[in-house]
Amino acid sequence: MEVLKIVGGAPLKGHVKASGAKNAMTKLLVASLLSDKVCRFYNVPNIGDVEVTVDLCQEIGMQVNWDKEAGIMEVVTKELKTGYVPQRFCGANRIPILMIGALLGRTTEDIIIPTVGGCHIGARSVDFHIQALEKLGASIEYRGMKKEGAYFAHAHQGLTGALIELPYPSVGATENTILASVTAKGLTVIKNAAIEPEIVELILFLQKLGAIITLDVDRTIRIQGTRRFYAVEHTVIPDRIEAASWGMAAISSKGRVFVEGAEHANMVTFLNRIREVGGCFDIKKDGIEFYYDGPLQGGLHLETDVHPGFMTDWQQPFVVLLTQANGTSVVHETVYENRFGYTDTLSKMGADISLFKQCLGGKECRFASRSFCHSLVVKGGAPLVGREIQIPDLRAGFAYVMAAALASGESVITGLQFLDRGYADIANKLASLGVDVTREKLPVKEALSVDLICK
Repeated sequence: MEVLKIVGGAPLKGHVKASGAKNAMTKLLVASLLSDKVCRFYNVPNIGDVEVTVDLCQEIGMQVNWDKEAGIMEVVTKELKTGYVPQRFCGANRIPILMIGALLGRTTEDIIIPTVGGCHIGARSVDFHIQALEKLGASIEYRGMKKEGAYFAHAHQGLTGALIELPYPSVGATENTILASVTAKGLTVIKNAAIEPEIVELILFLQKLGAIITLDVDRTIRIQGTRRFYAVEHTVIPDRIEAASWGMAAISSKGRVFVEGAEHANMVTFLNRIREVGGCFDIKKDGIEFYYDGPLQGGLHLETDVHPGFMTDWQQPFVVLLTQANGTSVVHETVYENRFGYTDTLSKMGADISLFKQCLGGKECRFASRSFCHSLVVKGGAPLVGREIQIPDLRAGFAYVMAAALASGESVITGLQFLDRGYADIANKLASLGVDVTREKLPVKEALSVDLICK
């Protein structure tokens, strides 16, 4: 077992580079399966989710040459070896379900895909995916297999463009529908589509690949089917989640950090909230500098939403930031119903956080009158104290790292496999900013002891 040991209390200061976006790179790899042309990617993040996605794509025929140090990856899928994704990928991450859209566009043979995985932050229904793909002409059936299930899909006669209106602007359902539509016959129109920067990134890549695709301002995406493709070179956008995470860590620790690669246009809503709480930032040519310039003020009402709203993946570290602000703030989570599980550990570290099943503030969301704690009240000013911490999911992972850096005393953090899914070289980046941190492998007896304490 590996652990992070962090002795908190020092302000974060220095320069850090945001890696390529996890939520872009993994989808671009799947999109490249549509063609038999070479795709060359730059700014590729060396993280767990990319590793898993590469393994998955290689399983079905992709050839991959990855220079991890340089962040360059060249891939080509000259032909599919199989349409079967093995059960060992079940629950690995959310990528397997997107394989349906891509593979339906590449083959008329049967496809078998394991169930969706990722972090345990709430139900991730694939109903929207399946309904959209079926409108394009796919036949999809869920079957139980061994301990887990799988989706059996095919489009023996090929796919045909259609008008598809998503009930909710789901990122995954939008991506799956786009991938399937690229090679469908005729025109596909997707209404109420997700328009996150990572969706725009996918659209830009697919246009380079040969797709005829447009995005309108009313959440409408139009794709004219094609089967003529080209070789592509593409630089992955910086990760806006990681960039914001370092910014919040800098401000909450009363420090100053320049985040290279942080893109203003993709962080507007987040930066507004930073201003409201009293944090400071300067937009530079190649990034954003975040810094503390006086006491932080709570009294904030924060509501997560789909883009261009406040991103749900910014919510966890922002709550940690609010523990350092004067006054009481309210956070209403509207994207995932079970995303506050991490707050129990923060409370044990000294944070004053209360959970509620009601929709607090703003509007009623789709979780209203249901038994999910999806609102919270955080009272700032309570000092945090280091402790043994077990990471339950990716974004909670950085929130815990951030809380440990703020806390007095030492924290010992386990469950690093979740953190590694989305944050490259986390220990060295922390150390470069002045955090007292070590990453080490514990002897078996000590590891068992720490694991029992964390549980």
